[in-house]
Amino acid sequence: MKQSSKQKPVSPWSYKPWWCQPWSILLTGIALISSSWLLFKTLWLTIVISVPVLTWMGFFLLIWPKLMIQSGFLESDRKSVLGE
Repeated sequence: MKQSSKQKPVSPWSYKPWWCQPWSILLTGIALISSSWLLFKTLWLTIVISVPVLTWMGFFLLIWPKLMIQSGFLESDRKSVLGE
């Protein structure tokens, strides 16, 4: 009989430093967009600043984690660390 061990899925965030965690990415993005509005009070400038910031946030919060999981890199790294 084969024992099935339930392992937690590997989180790509465990490989990143504190300043590149989801909470810090969200806070930085919100701070940049809010600051642009508070400083300039110009809608078009806030939009110009928001587009690259939201693109950056979307990539690192939505796309990058999925790509890391799909690539299998995290699983192979865990196996090499655990000696499996």
